[in-house]
Parts: sequence; structure tokens; C-alpha cells
Amino acid sequence: MSPSVNPGLIPFVTQRQGEDAAPDNLLICRHAAGPRLYYGDEDPRDRPLPLRGVLWARCGFNDTDEHGQPTGAPLWKLMHPYRQMMTMLNLRCQFCSGPARSPLGFIFLAGPKDQDATQPTILTNQPPVCPPHALAAAALCPHLGRDPVVFVARSVPLYGVHGVLYGLDAHGKVEVAATPDQPLPFGHPNVPTLLASQLIRRLSSFRVVDLHELTKELAPHGI
Repeated sequence: MSPSVNPGLIPFVTQRQGEDAAPDNLLICRHAAGPRLYYGDEDPRDRPLPLRGVLWARCGFNDTDEHGQPTGAPLWKLMHPYRQMMTMLNLRCQFCSGPARSPLGFIFLAGPKDQDATQPTILTNQPPVCPPHALAAAALCPHLGRDPVVFVARSVPLYGVHGVLYGLDAHGKVEVAATPDQPLPFGHPNVPTLLASQLIRRLSSFRVVDLHELTKELAPHGI
């Protein structure tokens, strides 16, 4: 992996100025199985098929450049809901959107206080990174620190979603009911009234290394 970092590099998943949330036109319908959240003008793209009928938050899309990357000033603290979902679903690199699989497995990064690496499983909303962009991520993302925790995972099944729960007020109007701190697993009874904005994977077979160790292990593979 090259140690040089392009200071203009912006992660593919980062939301940009001009990519605004869609107007709020949510409604809740009651079914035999319970209430369910909908968009008033919903179409199939709002419930990506692999995600078990979960309603996904809408957000605008800016034009892309000649490399297929979004344009516009970055909103560094925000991930675009749809790009986060697509990269996590397809296990693409959050920086370049290319394939993230490496000869060692999938590489996920976390800041020193983001995850407890001693736990047998890790839940993450951060899409993986490809080997060439692992060092770039560490250099460009302040929350990762100078020596981020590197998870090299072999098993990364989908776990669930994070978002906002909606309900009805006393007048039957849709309102925010709660913003859970923790992601909801697929199949949770509250998922039908959740507007999801992040897809979560579970790292269940992984090793923890540092960037130096990662670079050393990838060297024999010519990376």
C-alpha cells in the first residue's frame, strides 16, 4: 500500500452539500400484522429487495465527476443513506466504491473508542475499505486517530438497520417516536415503522491488527 495520500480524496459514502433529505411525506397504515411506515409516493427503490422490506431514507444525489464520484463540498460528519447502504450491502470500499475484498478478508476500520475489540462480535455501520485506501482513511478521518483499530474479517453477515422510529400522535399525524441508540436487527418488531438510514453488518470472525501489521501482511500479495 502506498503511504502517499491525496488530500483531495473524499469517501464515496460522504454526503455532499446539495444532497438534501427528501420532503417529509410519510404515512402509517395499519395492517393485521401491525402498523407500517410508507412514503406517500413510494416506489420499489424505497425498499431495496435484499433488505427485507425495510423503508430507506430518501436523499438527493448530486452529479458525478468523470471518475463516477459525487460532486459538491463534503459534509464530513454525514454518510449518504443510499450510498452507505449500497456499499455495505455489496461490500464495496467506502472510499472508491470498488470491490473491498482483500486476500486477507474484509478490512474495517474503527477509532480507538468506537468499538470494544475484545468482544466476540462487532456491529458496524462503517462500510469496509479496500487495501489501497486503508491508509488514506486513517490519514483523512480524524476520529480514527493515528493508529486506528483494524478488523480483518472473514465473516460479515448483515445484521440490521439504524434509523428513526415513527408513530402517530393523538391527532393521527405521523411524528418521530424515538431515535434508538442501537441498531435494530432484522425481524425486530419495530422495524416496520423505522425509516432506515444505515445498514449494519456483524463481524463475527475477525482478527484485530494495526496499520503496520496490515501493510506487512498484504506485502506478499503485491498490495
